[in-house]
Amino acid sequence: MYFCKACMKTKGNKKNKVNIITLGCSKNWVDSENILTQLKANAIESEHESKKNDANIVIINTCGFIDQAKQESIDTILRFAEAKEQGLVEKVYVTGCLSQRYKPELEKEIPTVDAYFGTNELPALLKKLNADYRHELLGERQITTPRHYAFLKISEGCDRPCSFCAIPVMRGKHVSRPIEDLVKETAHLAKNGTKEIILIAQELTYYGIDLYGKRTLASLLSALSDVEGIEWIRLQYAFPAQFPLDILPVMRERKNMCKYLDIPLQHASNDMLKIMRRGITKERTIQLLDEIRDKVPGITLRTTMIVGHPGETQKDFDELCSFVEEQKFDRLGVFTYSHEEHTHAYTLGDNIPEQVKQERADIIMSIQENISLQMNQKKIGNTYKVLVDRKEGGYFVGRTEADSPEVDNEVLIDAQKYYVRTGDFSHVKIFDCTEFDLYGEVANS
Repeated sequence: MYFCKACMKTKGNKKNKVNIITLGCSKNWVDSENILTQLKANAIESEHESKKNDANIVIINTCGFIDQAKQESIDTILRFAEAKEQGLVEKVYVTGCLSQRYKPELEKEIPTVDAYFGTNELPALLKKLNADYRHELLGERQITTPRHYAFLKISEGCDRPCSFCAIPVMRGKHVSRPIEDLVKETAHLAKNGTKEIILIAQELTYYGIDLYGKRTLASLLSALSDVEGIEWIRLQYAFPAQFPLDILPVMRERKNMCKYLDIPLQHASNDMLKIMRRGITKERTIQLLDEIRDKVPGITLRTTMIVGHPGETQKDFDELCSFVEEQKFDRLGVFTYSHEEHTHAYTLGDNIPEQVKQERADIIMSIQENISLQMNQKKIGNTYKVLVDRKEGGYFVGRTEADSPEVDNEVLIDAQKYYVRTGDFSHVKIFDCTEFDLYGEVANS
């Protein structure tokens, strides 16, 4: 990041300005939006990912999930620590998952940072900025995404015992937010122009057990779908074991429920599923996928896989490849295993070379590219309802109901031939495609 010294505020200026930098997933994004909301309610000038380089205080919201994300967070901290030493910023604060997980080590290795905070220490962070935590702001979150869509975090933490995952270390036990609070927040978002809400959590399907004594995701979906102005509701991060089947009729019957489900499976070999402590078998997984597709016809299924986990043999990997080819997921991502401290898998030893991990990931993605191309080719000639996200280069860029922002396919509309408004829905006829993009023309209404 480039810092213009002439643009930076210097010590002695009376008014502070805060720049919030967010790394990692959409859940971190929501946390940063909550920080932004609290600061503005305290009349502290603040921006998210400011490009002006005129803030004298920087808050870095870090990710600590896997090696690559951790390195990006560390590099960002070091960059701003150096900026502080050069007098380009006055204060640097670090929060989020990396800070929660490695606070003592970070304090020792990068002492230039003024203070480190964990994932549940927003009041303490605000206090450092002479700001009060405003409880009355419940639901009044200022979003940093385009206003027509927003992420809605329905719970925090996770109780699952997955071998590879350090989220319980960073985020703690599962804590659901009450239905009435989520409805209130959604109504506020809709009032301010949000048309699509994307439900996120470390684990969606566990929702409600701690508050209501049972899984109540179906009840939450019904309540949210009644909020006026919300046209799309999308589900991400649904755990396959003990999947709440009662959400399927809601997804099928409610018009504003997207027929879309992100269900990370991670593997398909029974041996690997057991080592990964996923609580499900390959046979039960196939049965579940069949039931989801049967109960919600036309549903788009997104999943993620992990390759190179300790104990994964060539036979396990071949079985995973066959599974991906057979199931033909609409969307699929793949991670190479990251050896994380304080996880069960860390005790097993990282016994698969990085080169092998990457080769396996490339093979899976090659299989998926062919599947995705075949599926996209079938869409040529069809017309879809598209939500327009932005204008980029010579195209308006949007998404169908089958696509979540940032991670899925996009629909490209030639801006020289057609005009559509960002944030609006438009009916688009597909005439061409690549593996991960669709090309369309605005259909006659």
